[in-house]
Order: sequence, then structure tokens, then C-alpha cells
Amino acid sequence: MEQTRVPGSELSLLDALVVSTICFGLFIATSFQAVVGGYPDAEFSDASNVYGILIELVLALCALLYLHARRFDLRPLYPHPHLSGALQGVAIYVAAVVLAWVVTTPFVADDGSVPIVAFSFEGASLASVVAFAMVNGTFEEVFLLGVLARGLKGHGLLFAGGFSLLVRLLYHTYQGPVGAVSVLAFGLVLTVFYLRTGRLWPVVFAHILGDIVPVVFGES
Repeated sequence: MEQTRVPGSELSLLDALVVSTICFGLFIATSFQAVVGGYPDAEFSDASNVYGILIELVLALCALLYLHARRFDLRPLYPHPHLSGALQGVAIYVAAVVLAWVVTTPFVADDGSVPIVAFSFEGASLASVVAFAMVNGTFEEVFLLGVLARGLKGHGLLFAGGFSLLVRLLYHTYQGPVGAVSVLAFGLVLTVFYLRTGRLWPVVFAHILGDIVPVVFGES
């Protein structure tokens, strides 16, 4: 069945590349730098979380101004928080974690460890972790799914989802090969849900949980 074209909801490939560069170019560059540096451990603090929040807010503003100038419909980018969507987000998060566990199981060492980059949150308060998770989860899913995946649907769902997943992978390479596989699995669940439903809030909430739950339970 041919998809219904909504005026202002499509991106050209050039626009998609520009938005990707604005939103994620800096993170892709620093991620590749970590790869060259041998995958150093990732350490988070209150200062780094505040810095991350400010950077993402500035980048979001720049991207939104560009999209507005390109007459891209910005109204669907508001996640519309509500309880039922949050409950869906919990289910999406659980499904994404399970899939990520399944795909990384073959890499588990004999001692039960998984060769992924270690995360340290010793210098970060729970308040800053939650604040960063809310901004980061919203920022990433709004632009990865609400803009890129939605805007590229005219090129086919597989292309739209694949482009979004590729960008997601590129700025998570700092987590190492196994970590990247886990991120892809997690992102795949969120992407499939969004492309099938068009609902942004559940995937945003799932991502927020993904940033908070490992910290609360002391996982890396």
C-alpha cells in the first residue's frame, strides 16, 4: 500500500545529513576519537551532565531553526507525555533490554563479564543523572525518530529506519563493538515501535529509563 504523503513531513537526503550533522556530528567525532584512543572508560559527573544538557539544548535549537526554515512540520515532535504512553515505554524498555541481552550473550566471557566500556557515575548525583536522562532521551529520539525516521519515510521504511539506526550507531561507537551491538538492538526496538505507531512519547520514556535504570542499579 502506498504511504500517505503529509506536506511538511518529508526530508531530502541532504536535509537529513544536515540535521544529523547538527545534532550528532560533535558526538560522532568524539566517539570516533574514543575508538582511536582505545575505548577509555566513560566517566560522568554533575558538571559533565550539565554540560551535556546545555550542548543538547543548543544543538536542538539550531536543528529546529534549520527545520523551520526548510518548512518541516515541527508539531509532531512534541512527545505529549501521558500515563498510558509511559506504561508502553516501560514495556518497550523491557523488550529492548531483553533483545540487547540476547544479542550480547555470545560475547560473555567465561567469568560472566561482557567486554564493553565501563561507565562510572561516582561523580554524578541522581538529580543530575535524571535531568540529563530526560533531556538526552528526548533529544535523541525526537531527532533520530521524530525527524530522521519520519522525514525519510518517503524513501521507504527500511531506509528510514536504517538511516536512523546508522546515525545512532555512529555516535555510540565509543562503547566498543559489543556495546555498539547492544545499542543497535535497543535502538531497533524503539525504531520499529515508532515506525509502526508514529507515537513518540513511549520511545522517549523508554530511552529515559535506559539512561536512569542502569545508574540506579549500579550496572555498567
